[in-house]
Amino acid sequence: MKQLHTTLFLSLFFTVHCYYLLTAQEAKLPTRWTRSAMEASIPLSEYPRPQLQRAQWMCLNGKWDYVGGKGIASAFNPENPIYFEGKTEKIRVPFCPESVLSGIERNQEINMWYHRSFAIPEAWQNKQVILHFDAVDHDATIFVNGQKAGRHSGGYDAFSFNVTRFLKKGINSLVVAAHDLNDGKAPSGKNGPRGDYTFSSGIWQTVWLEPVNTNYIENIRLLPDLENNRLKIFVNAASGTKLSAVAMDGKKVIAQVNSISGADFFLPINHPKYWSPDTPFLYDLKITLLNANGSRTDEVISYFGMRDIKLGKVNGVNRTLLNGQFVMQLGLLDQGYWPDGILTAPTEEALKFDILFTKKAGFNLIRKHMKTEPRRFYYWADKLGLMVWQDMPAIWYQDEDTVKTRSEFRQELKAIVDDHYNSPSIITWVPFNENWGAFDVKSITDWIKQYDPSRLVNGNSGFNNNPSYQQAYGDPGNGDFVDTHIYVGPYGASVPDDRRAASLGEFGGVGLFTRGHMWPVANNAYDYEATKAALTDRYVFLLDQVEQLMKYKGLSVAIYTQTTDVEHEINGFLTYDRAIEKMELSRIKVINDAVIKASHKINTPQ
Repeated sequence: MKQLHTTLFLSLFFTVHCYYLLTAQEAKLPTRWTRSAMEASIPLSEYPRPQLQRAQWMCLNGKWDYVGGKGIASAFNPENPIYFEGKTEKIRVPFCPESVLSGIERNQEINMWYHRSFAIPEAWQNKQVILHFDAVDHDATIFVNGQKAGRHSGGYDAFSFNVTRFLKKGINSLVVAAHDLNDGKAPSGKNGPRGDYTFSSGIWQTVWLEPVNTNYIENIRLLPDLENNRLKIFVNAASGTKLSAVAMDGKKVIAQVNSISGADFFLPINHPKYWSPDTPFLYDLKITLLNANGSRTDEVISYFGMRDIKLGKVNGVNRTLLNGQFVMQLGLLDQGYWPDGILTAPTEEALKFDILFTKKAGFNLIRKHMKTEPRRFYYWADKLGLMVWQDMPAIWYQDEDTVKTRSEFRQELKAIVDDHYNSPSIITWVPFNENWGAFDVKSITDWIKQYDPSRLVNGNSGFNNNPSYQQAYGDPGNGDFVDTHIYVGPYGASVPDDRRAASLGEFGGVGLFTRGHMWPVANNAYDYEATKAALTDRYVFLLDQVEQLMKYKGLSVAIYTQTTDVEHEINGFLTYDRAIEKMELSRIKVINDAVIKASHKINTPQ
């Protein structure tokens, strides 16, 4: 009996000790969501893939066993997992080990080993089980019950494996080996050796399981066709499988067609309601896959927005046209960093917060800079109505080991486009920024334009800027934009040419010190104001100038730096912890609304 009491005491002590290790970290700069993220048994537990939903799934976020640091086995494509015996650290997935929310908080991890156990629900028996990772940086190798289930390279795209043949009844073991040199020879954006923000590594988005039948819908591709009032659909499943697609406006069925998988087909959308930032209407979509006898083998729920984005002449000037009309794209540079989660928002509410703020301030666009987000971020941009420019995270040493580094860049660029192809909010792809890691700019710009002709492409945003270590490629001469970056600006912005619209891809960057809400490093900005009122005045003045450029110089896009402070940068509309609005929001919205409203009048023939 005494031995039993001792065993129970030690077990309780170990449990409490592990909980303390995971909750006792003190955030350098906490947000209003830090505590709830630390206390959640399953953080970020929302369904992770809104455009391909099934009823059954299992979230694997939460506490995992973890081994990392120096002197451990290499996690780069190992043939066997390590043994998780004895004392191991605990990590909170999906937060990177460099973040306080992970419970680890180290400067940089290269070799990372994760382990957890799970049991398959009884209702999933006789099903195929798919294991999903929404993002792991950078090379991931997966073991299920000691057997190698697969590997993936790329830090910003989702991947999955069918793990059915590795499973057993009862408790199953899952081990993830993540390897991230973060040496600038793979896409890393600001999370890299020249990005000067906190590095991040390993698992940084949701891990989850779902059951499917043998024949199931792997993915879908949706393309609105406004000219012909229809939606183009491609369903990736066993070729030639019968299916039905139903579009709904609320509970009302507005269109239904029968077709087969593996071939394009069209769903008519008569009298479509267009998607825009002012009216972000989304249709619901249900796709059902059928067996030969007509019974259902799979069903997914999705959504789509009827919108198009093109270039066109307005009073003889090349402009960006949303649904056939010029609307000034007025946005914020949005880097998506968090003082507690680094690349990962602490909660769903936090993920949604930046979008809501941007809308509330009167902007209609964000430029998602040097990173991707979880698919739920784009869902909220779709649903709430915010246009998105999506950057490709930069590579830094593209001229070293070019066969490997450049092919990895191209491969991950394609994967990112595929991941987010269906999102109506994404209107522009940006493969390169300010010549960072630039190579084959013209051909890559042309490739994206050919691969996804439904969107605009800004081949080298800020081609007038270049890093000191590299000669500038300059203006690629193709794509859809003549794009310059000017700090503080905006005068001197590019003007449209005979093929492309004009964009001011970055400007502003005026800072304000906010005591008690800054990252504990030396802080800086491109210029400064002393008070909230003065900073607001400065912004209003800059927007008055933007309006002049829009009206008389053909400017179609202006993107201000930036949504929030980020580590040492204090030029955000919000402090890094999202606690303080650094400008007078009511005045900001008035001037933003005025500029966008003025753009509508440009559509009137002169």
